[in-house]
Amino acid sequence: MKRLTTLASIAGLCTVVGLFMSSGLEDVSAAVVSAGWGAALVVAARLVAVAWAGLGWYVVFPAGAAKLADCVSLRFVREGINTLLPVATVGGDFVGARLLAKRGVTGALAGASMFVDLMTQALTQLLFTVLGLALLVMICGDGPIARTVEGGLALAVPALGAFYLIQRRAGHRLIQGLLSRFASGREWRAFGAIDQLYDSLRRLYGNRGRFAFALAVHFVGWVIGTLEVYVCLRFMGYPIDFAQALMIESLAQAVRGAAFAVPGALGAQEGGLIALCGLFDIPAEAALALSLVKRFADLGVGLPSLLLWHRIEARIRAEAPDEEDAPEAEAGRKAKRIAQPVTLGPFYSYAPPRMGARLGDGEELKKCA
Repeated sequence: MKRLTTLASIAGLCTVVGLFMSSGLEDVSAAVVSAGWGAALVVAARLVAVAWAGLGWYVVFPAGAAKLADCVSLRFVREGINTLLPVATVGGDFVGARLLAKRGVTGALAGASMFVDLMTQALTQLLFTVLGLALLVMICGDGPIARTVEGGLALAVPALGAFYLIQRRAGHRLIQGLLSRFASGREWRAFGAIDQLYDSLRRLYGNRGRFAFALAVHFVGWVIGTLEVYVCLRFMGYPIDFAQALMIESLAQAVRGAAFAVPGALGAQEGGLIALCGLFDIPAEAALALSLVKRFADLGVGLPSLLLWHRIEARIRAEAPDEEDAPEAEAGRKAKRIAQPVTLGPFYSYAPPRMGARLGDGEELKKCA
């Protein structure tokens, strides 16, 4: 897997270098400079979108089970890891669930919430892509790009259905079967954890009101992301309307999702934006400048998020000894209690030395007999 990620990174980086060289570094730099304060607004829009996604994570929980501040802050951690680290865009989600479990949420509920949140994001992204495809057909007609998107959707729908089924009863049996084969003598622990996870999944999916609310929140979040394209291109002197910006953003996000194995979607994002912006006579250097501004937003949001992750982990490590002292002390007290002979009156004792002595006396009596 690491070798595949490395090869994908090299291929993506070579693609990016080739695109920038072919478009002219000076022209791309001039387009980035022309964005001016638009770049700062793009970073601000990204901050709002990530915080809004934290709200989408929060609403899947039962009332009082999690704190909004924790979901929002850890959503930034998830974003930073998925965007800037080579973890195939999902490693940060598992880290976020683990950190949430350190903040008073049960491990099973934290893990289940992560799966439900990923499901709501994937489903709303699918709807967002369908909306972008409809706008593409309405504005530009049914061309090669539209047919490519249609083919991608044909593959995405069954994949999304499989992801949902894994979280239901069929997936429960599948995971239990794998654990029974590979968990050796610890099956009962693994089964217990999986049972709790699936109980939490059933509980979260069973609350249809909250699930529908999470879908609505995440869909609005995708629309908020459209501001990045709209603001940046208008500041660069390309006055597109919001529907055109939404089409570009939705299909560009679909390209990023399809290139999940490439860290940062290197090359895929740049190539997709060149093709999509070209539909509105926006030159390649402006599309590459838009991609650069988006990557500035990745860094502007991702680097502080990684620092926040570092601080959270340091705080957990600092608090861990205090949490572990009590169990160790309790274990020591139990050991002392076990080491003392336990007697039941003056004539009966369960202490091993005395039992040994009595057995010895019995053997002597047998010999005498």
